[in-house]
Amino acid sequence: MYNYIIIGGGSAGCVLANRLSENPDTKVLLLEAGGPDKDKYINIPTAFYKLFRTQYDWGYYSTAQDALLGRRIFMPRGKVLGGSSSINAMIYIRGNKEDYNEWEALGNPGWGFKDVLPYFKKSEDQQRGESQYHGKGGLLSVTDPISPNFMSQLFLKSSQEMQYPQNPDFNAEEQEGFGLFQRTVKKGKRHSTAAAYLKPILKKRINLKIVTNAMVLKLELKNKEVTGVTYEHNGQVYTESANKEVVLSAGSINSPQLLMLSGIGPAGHLQELGIEVKHDLPGVGQNLRDHPFVVIAARLAKGRTLDTAENLGNMLKYFLLRRGPLTSTIAEACGFVKTRPEFTVPDMQVFFCPAFLIEHGFVKPGGDGFTIAPCLVKPKSVGELKLKSANHKDAPLINPNYLAAEEDMLAMIEGYKVAAKLLHSKSFKPYFSNYYRPHDRLHSVSEIKEHIRLNMEAMYHPVGTCKMGNDALAVVDSSLKVHGIKGLRVVDASIMPTIIAGNTNAPTIMIAEKAADMILNQ
Repeated sequence: MYNYIIIGGGSAGCVLANRLSENPDTKVLLLEAGGPDKDKYINIPTAFYKLFRTQYDWGYYSTAQDALLGRRIFMPRGKVLGGSSSINAMIYIRGNKEDYNEWEALGNPGWGFKDVLPYFKKSEDQQRGESQYHGKGGLLSVTDPISPNFMSQLFLKSSQEMQYPQNPDFNAEEQEGFGLFQRTVKKGKRHSTAAAYLKPILKKRINLKIVTNAMVLKLELKNKEVTGVTYEHNGQVYTESANKEVVLSAGSINSPQLLMLSGIGPAGHLQELGIEVKHDLPGVGQNLRDHPFVVIAARLAKGRTLDTAENLGNMLKYFLLRRGPLTSTIAEACGFVKTRPEFTVPDMQVFFCPAFLIEHGFVKPGGDGFTIAPCLVKPKSVGELKLKSANHKDAPLINPNYLAAEEDMLAMIEGYKVAAKLLHSKSFKPYFSNYYRPHDRLHSVSEIKEHIRLNMEAMYHPVGTCKMGNDALAVVDSSLKVHGIKGLRVVDASIMPTIIAGNTNAPTIMIAEKAADMILNQ
C-alpha cells in the first residue's frame, strides 16, 4: 500500500515524486512507461532531435488534417524518465502573464499570474540570480547560452533593423521583443526534470519507489473513487493501491487516453468501443490545442552553423570542457511579435535556428544553413483526442484540427511575412546564399498559403485535453481533482484551459510544483 501513486515520470511526474516524498513517512510509487534516461543523446543539447522516433519517443502522429492537404503531423512525446523534458529543445519560456490571468478569469481561482509566479520561482535556479521574476536555489537549472552561433546574433541585429524591440528576458516584465533563449541546461548538459528532481534523491529516499517500463493498463475504481492502478511490467500484471491519491501525470495524450480506457470519459464514445462507463465526463479528450509553425530555410553563403558542428574538435571541446556548439539547443533565439497592431499581447513566436531544421531534423540538405520559423502561439483552432480501440497498445486518434480557424491561417501568413523580411535584412545579406525551403522567395498570399499547407508542422506543445474549469467540458477543478471522482487528480499540461503563448515545459513544471503544494496542504 502506497500513500500516493504517480502515473508518468515526465515533466510533471518527476517534480511530484520529489515533492510528495520529502516526508520520509510518506510512501510514493512512480510508474513510467518508458525506460531510464541513460542515452548519451539525452545529455547533449544539440542532439535532441536524434531522440525522435526512437525507444524514447511515443512517436505519435495526428489524424489527416483537412487544412493541411490531408497530411498527418508528427507529434513526438517523451517515453523515458523525464518525459518530454528529456527529448525537447530545453527552451525555458513561461508564456505571457495574461495567459494565467485568463485561466483565472475562466473560473479557476488561484491560477492568475500573481499566484503562479511563486511556483515558477520555486523551481528555478536562475543563473542571473534572484529578482522580482526569478528564483535562485531551486532544483531546475535555467541558464544563458554557452556558445551561441554568430548567426543568432545576426538574427537579433536583423530584428533591430526592422525596429523590433530587443528583449533580454522573455520571462520578466515584458514578453514582446527579440532575444536569445534561456535553457534548462546545467554545465553544458540537459537538465530534465529527471536530472533535476529525481537524480539528487534516488539513493536517499527509500520511501520512493520508481518502476520504469511500467505500462499502466487502468485505474482501479470503486464507487467513483480511484483506489489504485493496474500496470504491466516485464510481462507480469500488478495491481497497487493508494490510500491517499492517484495522480495522473501522463501528458496531454496519455492522460485522457488512460482515463477513457478506465471508463472515465464521454459515455457515447466509450460505449461504441465496448468500454464499461464508470463515469460520464464529456470533456475528456476535448479542447486539444497546439502550436503550429512553418519554416523558411536557407543555405549559408559563408561561415559555419550547427549543421557541420559535429566534428572531432567540437566533440572534444564538449566532452572535456562542456563548451562549444554541441551545448546549443539548436533553437537559440526568437522574437515575440504581434501580427496585428490591435493585439494586446504577442500571438507569434519567431524562432531562429542556426541550422537546417526541416521535418524535425530528418531532412539533411548537406552543408550549412539556417532556419527562421514563425510559430502561432495563440491559435484559435481546437481539436480533440479519441480512442482508436479499447486496446491500450493502440495509439489514440489525435486530431489537433490545425488551422481549421481561418484567423489562424491569416496569422500564419503574417508570421511568414515577418520571417521573410528578417531573412532579407541588410544584416543577413552577406550570409544568405539561396532558399532551400521554399525553393524561392514567395510574393503572393496564395503562394505563402500553399507553402504553409505543404510544410506546416507542430511545435510539440499539445495541451488542454483534461482542462481545468467548471463548465460542461471541464475535467478537473481548480485543485486539479477530477470532477465526480474521488482520490484522483490530473497534473500535467492537459489541465491547461487555454494554450499559453510560448513553450510549454516550464509551465508544466510550475503546474506540478503548485499541485504538490495543494496535495500536501489539503
